[in-house]
Amino acid sequence: MSHASGPGQLGFDALLGQADADNLAREIERETAHLPGSMAEAIPFYRVLLRQHHAAMLAANVEEAIRLREEAAKLALRVNSGEPGILAAPDASGCVLESETAAAPGKIPLWGQSGVFIVTVDAMRVRVEMSGIFGIAARFIYWPGFSANVVDETRPFLSETGYRSFLGIGAEPVPSLLPDEFCRKVIGAYVAHELKGKLVAIDTRYRKGKGS
Repeated sequence: MSHASGPGQLGFDALLGQADADNLAREIERETAHLPGSMAEAIPFYRVLLRQHHAAMLAANVEEAIRLREEAAKLALRVNSGEPGILAAPDASGCVLESETAAAPGKIPLWGQSGVFIVTVDAMRVRVEMSGIFGIAARFIYWPGFSANVVDETRPFLSETGYRSFLGIGAEPVPSLLPDEFCRKVIGAYVAHELKGKLVAIDTRYRKGKGS
């Protein structure tokens, strides 16, 4: 006997799929009901969350820091009407929350706040682009990732390209450590151990002013 669906009817698999989607939507609603639902309300809420996260990092409270990152993801999900893709494009909810609360250029960000600033390691100046709460694997790895970019192209640097990414840093939590101090320590350790204390010249192919 055939169980094929007639015109206008949903097949059994489709019904199950719809039920799963409805259950997921209800679960997301339950988990995010306490959070703001509009971007106008979410941004000030997120600023408070960033300050709380900064305090947790300074206290080396791993559990609380990760909890707050998960809360940030839930906030972005709620503002996005429960739909995934919170980091899919510049106008996605997570990206907007991060960009609207980023540190001013040159200012040291709070832990969890994205920012661009310069640190000096020995005589080498490095432009750091630091990831925020929504950075790669931030809900699973305690220390945030960052990229190191050359400032002085004619001077030795970490790599011949003028760029080096630092992700998945597995160091133990350290209390009272600020983001700029953290970056100096990571870069300094990289130079000492990976480069054996020897920086490299920027290849002319990667210099913006190639004649310099």
